[in-house]
Amino acid sequence: MDFGLTFEKLLLIGVIAAVIIGPERLPKAAETFAGFVRKAGEYLRDTKSRMRDEIGPEIDDVDWRKLDPRQYDPRRIIRDALMDDAPSTSAATASAATGTAAVAASAATPVLDTPRSPMVRPAFTSETPPPFDLEAT
Repeated sequence: MDFGLTFEKLLLIGVIAAVIIGPERLPKAAETFAGFVRKAGEYLRDTKSRMRDEIGPEIDDVDWRKLDPRQYDPRRIIRDALMDDAPSTSAATASAATGTAAVAASAATPVLDTPRSPMVRPAFTSETPPPFDLEAT
């Protein structure tokens, strides 16, 4: 994160600041700026050590680039998901042949007018917990 600042730009900013501040107030301004930089460094070190204390040593094992949201392209994710779910051509022809046979067999059997039973909700216990989708949470 250099914000597009090059050495030449920083040097130009320093020269302009020296001209605006003047030679009388320049040492005091440099001392104030150095104190600010020192306090910012202490704050960053303190924050880093507090994070390491709270999260633990696992923080060193985290691959932070993998968690960068800028790497995810929604179009690529959807395209990959659609390509993964596409059946192979041999499986598609086999399922089509099986489906045709099932339609022919169902046409031969008479359809009975039976009332549909209401959907029964399963009882969940500690042995049979409800389904849990890891990707949904």
